[in-house]
Amino acid sequence: MATQSPFSFAQNLLSSVPPAWTPPAWAIDELQRRVVLLLNHVLMQEPQAMARLVQQQGRLLKVQWMQWHLQLRISPAGLFEHVPAGVGSETVDLQLTLTAANPWQVLQPLLDGGKPDVQVQGDVQLAADINWLIDHVRWDVEADLARIVGDVPAHVLADGVQRMVQALRQFAGSVRRPGSPTAESAA
Repeated sequence: MATQSPFSFAQNLLSSVPPAWTPPAWAIDELQRRVVLLLNHVLMQEPQAMARLVQQQGRLLKVQWMQWHLQLRISPAGLFEHVPAGVGSETVDLQLTLTAANPWQVLQPLLDGGKPDVQVQGDVQLAADINWLIDHVRWDVEADLARIVGDVPAHVLADGVQRMVQALRQFAGSVRRPGSPTAESAA
């Protein structure tokens, strides 16, 4: 009996969203602002990351996936500022484009502990600094949670989530996916 991936439901759900459907502009703008707040919260916990970004102040970064994009300017404080779509006619210093066409193809490498495929265009030094941030800056969720519920409950919750994620990765790794080398060699 073949075992079905627990992520197949999410993959089918995400692929069934009509491509022409777009959320309202205000919702997209508000979501982008929340993403910038989260990024800055994580950056403020890493002084070395902020120091790297201070050297790139004023530079404009654009992250794009299909028709969605997020523009960020690096502030003099070494944080990100949200730049709404269509504001100004500035040139983008670095554009990062996610090449996957399906949301599942973006999420799968992240669940496996890797990075999704990205096309990079623009300034090499800025790209190197952003890559360094991606490789070295991590959100300490347990520390933030400890501020709310205390040290022990935060540790227990974080440990439980970490075990669950590890079990899901093991399960997802043991399931043969169509098109994977193990599935094709078994056929």
